[in-house]
Amino acid sequence: MHIPAITGTGVFTPEEIITNDELVAAFNSYVDRFNARYADAIEAGQVAAKAHSSSDFVVSASGIEQRYVMDKAGVLDPDRMFPNLPPRSDDAPGIMAEMALDACAKALAQAGRNASEVDLIICAASNHERAYPAIAIEIQNLLGAGGFAFDMNVACSSATFGIQAAADMVRSGSVRCALVVNPEICSGHLEWRDRDCHFIFGDVCTATVIERAEEANGAHFVIRSTRCATQFSNNIRNNNGFLRRTRDQMEDRRDMQFMQEGRKVFKEVLPLVSRHTADHMADEGVSQDDLKRLWLHQANKAMNDFIGRKVLGRVPEDGEQPNILQDYANTSSAGSIIAFAKYSDDLQPGDTGLICSFGAGYSVGSVLVERA
Repeated sequence: MHIPAITGTGVFTPEEIITNDELVAAFNSYVDRFNARYADAIEAGQVAAKAHSSSDFVVSASGIEQRYVMDKAGVLDPDRMFPNLPPRSDDAPGIMAEMALDACAKALAQAGRNASEVDLIICAASNHERAYPAIAIEIQNLLGAGGFAFDMNVACSSATFGIQAAADMVRSGSVRCALVVNPEICSGHLEWRDRDCHFIFGDVCTATVIERAEEANGAHFVIRSTRCATQFSNNIRNNNGFLRRTRDQMEDRRDMQFMQEGRKVFKEVLPLVSRHTADHMADEGVSQDDLKRLWLHQANKAMNDFIGRKVLGRVPEDGEQPNILQDYANTSSAGSIIAFAKYSDDLQPGDTGLICSFGAGYSVGSVLVERA
């Protein structure tokens, strides 16, 4: 048996940014056009008029101030309001694999590894651009890695579930070095014309190197324990996981994009996550006072603040529960890994932290790590 460790992380951040003000201006322009187009039906009570959004509403509802996206122009076009991601030829790299190459290169450089030393790649993400061949196998081919690769989807918990799968294989000896990659093009399945959710998501890709601790080339985090749980719910749902579709299709099928019963999610997920993390820590002998850092899924600031208080038993101090939500928005499975990548270098040997993600399913995954 071997001890698995996280030896490197990498974050690919798209070049284009949409601020709240830009997004709200585009959304409100769409609303004005919609209300004018259906004015007679609205007056007759046959169609509900749409309401404007505002930057203050977005910040108060989520804590989000901006988001990175793969295509800004398509999202901000009031006549379109979804990204323009043209189909690529079969011999061209897919968009998810292209994002992954950047994140993987950064993670491997931090770990001091070459791609040829990797013998497992898991592409764990909420929405994949195609069903097959697996995106992970394409990433494997483009990197020049060996071994095997496969895709995984557990929605916003995909990264932590992927880390558990990779850590288990490293622990058992079936692989020596793994990459868990999370290319999240959340802009492709968000309904940007829905006031209740048009501000939630952004695009990003993260990568995490997991290998045998005894073979680590430098500073690293030992994976002390992992835990995953699922409980079925329809309160977060998407009935079309593919990125490309026509506006006509979406006019007829609202359920083809991200759907959420927000109040139900808030009420049901928070107790689930709080119990899960508390039980995980207790079983591993980790007290609230032992925990130096909490890297949470970046879904909503109010949710993170609630979970932080529950896990630590008090209001987290500055830096104990870092948020990147204000800059990146909700990036699904990648959120907790962005927080870990950006806010972990300052931990000292022996310090313990917890990576936790949660979302549709319901699903929740947690990873206890210790600075080596």
